[in-house]
Amino acid sequence: MTVEPDTADPQDVARKLAAAPTLKIPPPPEWVFGPDGHVVDILQEGMGFRRKLRNYVGELGYNLIVTHLPSQALRQGYLRRLGAHIGRNCVIERGTKVLSIEFLTLGNHTTVGADCLLDARGGLWIGDHVTLDRDVHLLGGGHDINHPDFLPVPIPTVVEDYVYIGNRAMTLPSLIHRGAVVAAHSLVIRDVEELDVVCGNPAKPYAKRNPDAVPPRTNS
Repeated sequence: MTVEPDTADPQDVARKLAAAPTLKIPPPPEWVFGPDGHVVDILQEGMGFRRKLRNYVGELGYNLIVTHLPSQALRQGYLRRLGAHIGRNCVIERGTKVLSIEFLTLGNHTTVGADCLLDARGGLWIGDHVTLDRDVHLLGGGHDINHPDFLPVPIPTVVEDYVYIGNRAMTLPSLIHRGAVVAAHSLVIRDVEELDVVCGNPAKPYAKRNPDAVPPRTNS
């Protein structure tokens, strides 16, 4: 018996694309089932063998070697070569790991601390003037716990401009709105509203950021 795998919610994906039109989302998976109903292969439109191999080897090379090299220009150049979009004046500290590099987007003047995990398997978009403190994990989906093969379910994450995420915080796929703050060691399992300060496990709002701390929106 074949069990149809779970997928990302189209409305959730559309909402995140509306917030971040340049979000890069991987092609949806098409599962190939064997006669016993278990998955034997995965197909994705436009993702041929060479592209998959390049992404896999490139990701392995970055996470094992390049991320530890003491050259900001070299690390960012490597990520750009593999398809990541990285804006002006970004900082990506050493030890940070990136999954599915070609689906990563970083805005301008954004800082990613050391030893972070940027999981772009569902598409990861981080805006301008964002700060990720050390050891922050942004996860790119989950698994279908009701499928016998425990298949992955990639879901995009969007972090809008002027967000601060504290040390060792973790976010599940969500939309973190402009100017929000996630306190250290928090677990974000749902969207964070604009200027909200959240903390805890699961993270809940406990304060509101001063609007004057964030520049006004522009039409450009």
